[in-house]
Amino acid sequence: MSRRQFSVPARREPGPPDDTGCTTLHVDMDAFYASASLLSRPDLRGRPVIIGGSGRSVVLSATYEARAFGVTSAMPMAQARRLCPHAVVIPPDHRRYAAISEAIMATFATFTELVEPLSLDEAFLDVSGAARRVGPPARVGELLRDTIADEQGITCSVGVATTKFVAKLASGLAKPDGLLVVPRDETVAFLHQLPVAAIWGVGDRTEEHLHRLGLRTIADLAHTPVETLQRALGGAAGRTLHDLAWGRDPRPVERQRREKSIGADETFSYDVDDPAVVRRELLRLSDRTAARARAAGVSGRTVSIKVRFADFTTITRAKTLRGHTDVSREIHATAVELFDRLGLQRTRIRLVGVRLEGLARSSGTPIQATLDEPERGWREADRAVDRASARFGAGSVRPASLIPDSGSGSQDEQPDLS
Repeated sequence: MSRRQFSVPARREPGPPDDTGCTTLHVDMDAFYASASLLSRPDLRGRPVIIGGSGRSVVLSATYEARAFGVTSAMPMAQARRLCPHAVVIPPDHRRYAAISEAIMATFATFTELVEPLSLDEAFLDVSGAARRVGPPARVGELLRDTIADEQGITCSVGVATTKFVAKLASGLAKPDGLLVVPRDETVAFLHQLPVAAIWGVGDRTEEHLHRLGLRTIADLAHTPVETLQRALGGAAGRTLHDLAWGRDPRPVERQRREKSIGADETFSYDVDDPAVVRRELLRLSDRTAARARAAGVSGRTVSIKVRFADFTTITRAKTLRGHTDVSREIHATAVELFDRLGLQRTRIRLVGVRLEGLARSSGTPIQATLDEPERGWREADRAVDRASARFGAGSVRPASLIPDSGSGSQDEQPDLS
């Protein structure tokens, strides 16, 4: 059984579920990248759609219609096309994803200050302080779903429980476009009906190991002495799995943690040994990284590049600037400088990446202008590009060197795996 296709355990208590004390919510957008991409392609709703590129790239996201054929995120595109040859493939629009994510996180903040993002499209919320103002936890979850659907045009699923582990499990079981409450007094009964693969952190190898021990359900795991699990899985892992099997998860929801870096990677459709092609890709990635930083309201002081060679050997190089920046041109110039310092001579390259590190909120960080920058310079130009992209779509305005020659057959966009 796929760990993403569990059935919702049957409730043994009559009446609606009691959400008293269930102040931990896990909110997860439904097929976020695919749903966001379809906002500008409503004609594709209800059809199998894959978000990704070509060649050796991987699936970034897929609609539920494509998932029905076995397509999953991070699957090689070639495999996804074989599984669902009639799917429509759309290149990713990272500016749009960042903008929608920012709006979603802002919506969360209107309900509670205790928001812990896990990625662009999901977060934990502690709504214990919202009861008097908004209502009980399930009501908060429904209002969140309605607000996001109305304002962003996409759906989300919400898990409501007493702990992070159970809330995240519940949101997955509620997909797509649903809400599931796991009452405090029903938590153990709820968990014990599920297979061991449902536990957060149990991967394929751990699942196989547990099966060899005769442990197939969470109930089996819960009723196994913790010492036995520790001998089989290790001290920390055995204790953690035993605690989770009984619904014990003391971790609190932590307030938003600032991202340590923002970046983008690109895997070439074939190994590249032309420095000019690499520099052109560094321009694209620098532009994408800077746009993400501006969308997130942050700037960075360190620029780093990643280079992966044909034999999968990977190196990184970084340079710290005099001040913070979110300007595409400055990030690109630094990335090219770092690449040129490598002195590569026709070395075959599989992947390159650009990252902006040492992040700080742009609103509280002075960005020093350079002496040769006009009064209205590259920073204003970048923001004008952001506005055009938000209105007309990603790539509507871009450097001339990133426009492919007609008839060249080059692929202009591939999924970003950062």
